[in-house]
Amino acid sequence: MRIIPAIDIIEGKCVRLSKGDYDTKKIYNENPLEVAKSFEAHGIEYLHLVDLDGAKSSHIVNYKILERIASKTSLKVDFGGGLKSDEDLKVAFESGANQITGGSIAVKNAELFQSWIQKYGSEKIILGADAKDRKIAVSGWLEDSHKEIIPFIQNYEKDGVKYVICTDISKDGMLEGPSFELYEEILSETEDISLIASGGISEFDELPKLDELGCEGVIIGKAIYENRISLKQLENFILNS
Repeated sequence: MRIIPAIDIIEGKCVRLSKGDYDTKKIYNENPLEVAKSFEAHGIEYLHLVDLDGAKSSHIVNYKILERIASKTSLKVDFGGGLKSDEDLKVAFESGANQITGGSIAVKNAELFQSWIQKYGSEKIILGADAKDRKIAVSGWLEDSHKEIIPFIQNYEKDGVKYVICTDISKDGMLEGPSFELYEEILSETEDISLIASGGISEFDELPKLDELGCEGVIIGKAIYENRISLKQLENFILNS
């Protein structure tokens, strides 16, 4: 199971929110590159970088930070937040993204998102399935859609999606543990999805459980920044996997 730390960006700074609420913003570091380098120094190969300004404004904003991290580390970055057009995608990939995550766009403009899968391939395009009460949420989690999470993922699986990041919004940033049951259900109801668990990771012991469930990756945010999980623990997990 891949370990994927998260860096969420607002105004160029590394922040975390609780349940996606911008009013709960807590700044952890003014320098995201410094944070990314500390991950790399502990043997971590992947990074989930979220442009929260972009998610709110419906176009890519913090691509310069992506460029800096991609050019000054060897981390494979998946980038999301505000990717709404072919031009946004072009900017993200030219700035060094290894993969991009599309969430709101996959709900609001399925045709465009499907065209990205066809153009760039299923290795490059991740489906962001952010759920609130089992319904997909969009626009930086500020809006609910009426789409049920499992049929939503199943439909995109038919369209060739391979990677899915699933975040249970009620868990995100709360350090109360992830949605094991939801992930188990998604894995049992899909055939060939690489599921990346996100939201609520609170302690190291949850990681082997997610691995056992069959999650392909796990995104860890606040638990790292609040020192609930150390980078040394993650380094050891990677070495022993």
